[in-house]
Amino acid sequence: METAAVVTTERPPLAERVAAGAGDLLEQIAREYGVSTLEVVRNLPADQGVVVSGDAFADIMQEISSWGDVLFLIHNSDIVLECTGKVPQGTFGHGYYNIHGDSPIGGHIKADNCKAIAFVARGLKRISMSVQFYNGAGEAVFKIFVGRDEKRELIPEQVEKFEALRARYSA
Repeated sequence: METAAVVTTERPPLAERVAAGAGDLLEQIAREYGVSTLEVVRNLPADQGVVVSGDAFADIMQEISSWGDVLFLIHNSDIVLECTGKVPQGTFGHGYYNIHGDSPIGGHIKADNCKAIAFVARGLKRISMSVQFYNGAGEAVFKIFVGRDEKRELIPEQVEKFEALRARYSA
């Protein structure tokens, strides 16, 4: 009687997988490894991801409100929702960080639930830069991407502001 050979393939360590998959969705890698998206971000090479405390939420959001049109993205297992516009300056009230103004981006964010913020710059053919806000479960509440011009290139002024903000918080 013949026995079937058992073939096992070992997964590379998470950090290796993340480094090798610069164009792969962070959420997909998290599902593959059974970890939170934030854990994947924490394993990005240092030049691709910097994670800071969620305590900086209000300051970072106020800074982003000066960037102009950005891509505001919510990505969970059921939807990827994208909205382009200016992030309005926010105010705290009734337990929320409230953003309203002349923009399609608006609403009420439970800022106290933001436990980590990541500055992520990665991609294969086309680099994207985003500020990602994570809850206590390590899942992204929302992401704000540096805007692109009509040629789909990153807006240089926003790149400078992203890099300055990342440098300020990673120092």
